[in-house]
Amino acid sequence: MNKKVRFFNLSLDKILSKDLSILDNARLRLLYYGLALAFFTLFVILADVLYQRHIILSITTGIMFLASAVLFKFLTYKPRWMLIAHLILIVATIVNIIDIFIAIQNVDVVTVEVIIMIMLFGFYMLGQKAGLIYSLLNVVPVLTLALLQYSNNYVPPFKPEKVDETTTIIAIAACFILIAFIHSHFYKAFIKTITQLKETSDKQSGLTAEFESAMEKAQKSSEAKSDFLSTMSHEIRTPLNAVIGMSNLLITGNPRPDQKENLEVLKFSAGNLLSIVNDVLDFNKIESGKLVFENIKFNMVELMQNICGGQMMTARTKGLLFKLDVDSILSRKVLFGDPTRITQIVFNLVSNALKFTADGNIWVKATCIEDRHNRVTVNFLVKDTGIGIEKDRLDIIFEPFIQESLSTTRQYGGTGLGLAIVKRLLELQGLKIKVNSQPGVGSEFSFNMEFPVSTEVFEPSDNQPQHATENDETLSAIRMLIAEDNPVNVMLMKKLLSKWSIVPSIAENGERAVELVQYGNFDIILMDLQMPVMNGFDAAKEIRKMADHQKSSIPIIALTASALFDIRERVQESGMNDYVSKPFKPNELFEKIKMLVAKSSTGKFKFSDTLVIPQ
Repeated sequence: MNKKVRFFNLSLDKILSKDLSILDNARLRLLYYGLALAFFTLFVILADVLYQRHIILSITTGIMFLASAVLFKFLTYKPRWMLIAHLILIVATIVNIIDIFIAIQNVDVVTVEVIIMIMLFGFYMLGQKAGLIYSLLNVVPVLTLALLQYSNNYVPPFKPEKVDETTTIIAIAACFILIAFIHSHFYKAFIKTITQLKETSDKQSGLTAEFESAMEKAQKSSEAKSDFLSTMSHEIRTPLNAVIGMSNLLITGNPRPDQKENLEVLKFSAGNLLSIVNDVLDFNKIESGKLVFENIKFNMVELMQNICGGQMMTARTKGLLFKLDVDSILSRKVLFGDPTRITQIVFNLVSNALKFTADGNIWVKATCIEDRHNRVTVNFLVKDTGIGIEKDRLDIIFEPFIQESLSTTRQYGGTGLGLAIVKRLLELQGLKIKVNSQPGVGSEFSFNMEFPVSTEVFEPSDNQPQHATENDETLSAIRMLIAEDNPVNVMLMKKLLSKWSIVPSIAENGERAVELVQYGNFDIILMDLQMPVMNGFDAAKEIRKMADHQKSSIPIIALTASALFDIRERVQESGMNDYVSKPFKPNELFEKIKMLVAKSSTGKFKFSDTLVIPQ
């Protein structure tokens, strides 16, 4: 109850509670007033039957009188209404059976009223099941007595007690009053409950409408955030593309040593800025739930070497010993999985190890811990001898935008998103990452991942990729169209393509690109996606609709700084063959151009399996 009740309490207000429902409080009121009325009525009837010297009726009435007094006191001290209701019905049932079989030996009006009152009280107070049980316990004996009397088979050894009309009138009046009180009291409670339910329903409808409105606003807010990030990504990546691209071009132009050093610093800083942008975009993509995992073939040894190749050079520059150990069991196996996300996870862990390790060692291991022929389980481990992490901070480091401490952020920099991305990527696959760390000694991150195994056997290729920036290979025979509205990017592309002996045609928007394709002949198109007049998606669709098969099948590479989540699907739906994200790597673009032009010339025209997703 909501109030502390003392033993000598007689107040109803102190036993009512706001924590109880309307019906339960109504039950407490019924017990309180019903027991009080029964106490005074039974007192009058007891005095009358004692005066008339009816022994059995005096005993049964006395029991009811004492029970009403004791239960009333119990109610006002310990208001356990369910227990009290059961006790009242048990006593009333026993007394009723004694009266009809022994004392009165008959079924009269008072008996019928008592049974009706017991039935109503049982159903209202204790529910359907209890009400039915107590009703049967009272109705069955009455019917049994009526049948016995009808067949003259009930002959008790003593005479029944006859009460005068005064006692009968008092009993009838008391029963009528109690029956009317029970009905009126619960009718009022039911009406109040229905009204309250209607009010609650109206409030719920209002809350539902507000919730739907809030959900709609949240959806719009999420879409606005995605659009904002896409726009900001485009606006940031576009100048970064020029900075990194021009840096690459200048570095390959045999600059003086001091100029080359300055250009390397410029390129490194632009790369760091791009890494921050990529982290924010990746985290937003993961949190939005729009990340889809691929299931393509790859070799673990080759993948780990590609991931750690550049990292080894960074470690060597810092004077660190970098050791990569991939289980030999995995060397000839072809696995199915998402190499892009594995790269992201391992790269972030290794980058962290490099960032927070000033001297010592870094170990990267991929160990096959279970080989079941058609499936393997690989344990990935990245260990360092860096600054380590305090035990009470191990959980915090996986929260977005948080590092081990503020001093760590100031000293080492970074967004604090790397480990958050790692954790989210693993959780989306139902995996967990384990951390062991000791301040001043180092840290160890590990996780297990299961892969299906292909029946193929991996054969390492002896052919090394050709790098256009490092040899004299040209693409002079290729007729190229570039659809790009940014003059800086146009200048950059012209300078880059001139190294491959390509002189491109330029279209300043998608509509102009469609016109040039209609009246010219091209081998490949580099298509920016966000352009005025007509965007790259619509331009690609228009080109694919052309009647001339040679024109409609021209390979198209989407070249954009956008970070839309569904970019792959949209590129594919619009009919483009491949996708390269700005800032792009010249060697990567070179290889894609060669590959698509070769496929187009042999008729093997399709959407590329090596589509690059913006990271």
